[in-house]
Amino acid sequence: MQIAICAMLVTSSMVAVRGLVRSLHDHFGFEPKNAMLASADLHMAGYSGDRVPPMQKRMIDAVAAIPGVESVGLTDALLLNDTNPSNVFSDRTIDLQPSNAAASAFMYHISPEYLHAERTTLLSGRAFTWHDDKNSPRVAVVNREFAREIFGSARKAIGSYYKMPDGTRIQVVGVAEDGKYASLTEDPHPAMFLPILQWPSGAGWLVVRSSRDPHQLGTAVRATLHQLAAALPVTIETRYDEMVTVLFPAQMATVSLGVMLSITGIFGMAAYAVSKRLRELGIRVALGAQRKQVLQAALGRAFKLLVSGSTAGLFLGILASRVLAFVVYQATPRDPLVLAGVVLAMSLLGLLATWIPARRALSVDPMILLREE
Repeated sequence: MQIAICAMLVTSSMVAVRGLVRSLHDHFGFEPKNAMLASADLHMAGYSGDRVPPMQKRMIDAVAAIPGVESVGLTDALLLNDTNPSNVFSDRTIDLQPSNAAASAFMYHISPEYLHAERTTLLSGRAFTWHDDKNSPRVAVVNREFAREIFGSARKAIGSYYKMPDGTRIQVVGVAEDGKYASLTEDPHPAMFLPILQWPSGAGWLVVRSSRDPHQLGTAVRATLHQLAAALPVTIETRYDEMVTVLFPAQMATVSLGVMLSITGIFGMAAYAVSKRLRELGIRVALGAQRKQVLQAALGRAFKLLVSGSTAGLFLGILASRVLAFVVYQATPRDPLVLAGVVLAMSLLGLLATWIPARRALSVDPMILLREE
């Protein structure tokens, strides 16, 4: 039973580790690699009202002019961090009560070039331009799940209208790919992107896409922003650093399984099993058994327990991975590396855990062992 529990924990731990590795290299509807974030809260620098949009445009243009920067976008909320859901209604709905909502969608106010800076693919339609301001008709780019739930398909969504809770009619001008908005393990969820010029916000983040060294780029971005607004507080971090909170459950699951594995490891079981056979091993040595023969006797039964227990534990670990899937993104036991890793780990741990106490037992004088009760 203890070997089976250990094998289950080894399987679960490797599944969690593999899922964590995949999550660092997967696509979430945006590309965290080579992306940096710079906070841009103009309210704290004394900007408000009509002074905010022009300043945001100047900030974007200035950072985009830094050598090595590929694209820059601005958003008032970050994907996989700031969740801001809002009810949306079909264009035919008259009574805009929450119970009549067609869907609840995550909402982000963004600048032109934001989708390009995040590497969010635009599937159809167009992205925003600087002409989509407060004097222009209200427009939106929605994700594919939003288009499916509200309009039936992405094709039908382009050019169609929906309503916000205050009755504002918004026309869909583009459909973007689905992404991860609240957690890595969530099912596809509706999301909408609105022009920040039509829905002004003084607080936000600049998304800077560049292959330059993050430290050097961060210094250049901070200096550039301070030249525009000396009182602007600037916080700069990589996209991966900002995702620490999102990856925390997966990291804790991996660490916790490792701790549990060390606590319930088979070293204790093997040492106890061999200690119960010390008298038997002493008799074998006293009767003239060779060291090799004694080791075979000590390892034989442990090997049988190891095979049967590991098989049962591997099966239990596969079942346990269904629970892990709710915590660790991309956690799956259907991975040859996981299966091979479990077999290798259990074999090495089992043989080593049995070999060490057996060798220790053989170093004791057999006459002392025979006198013990």
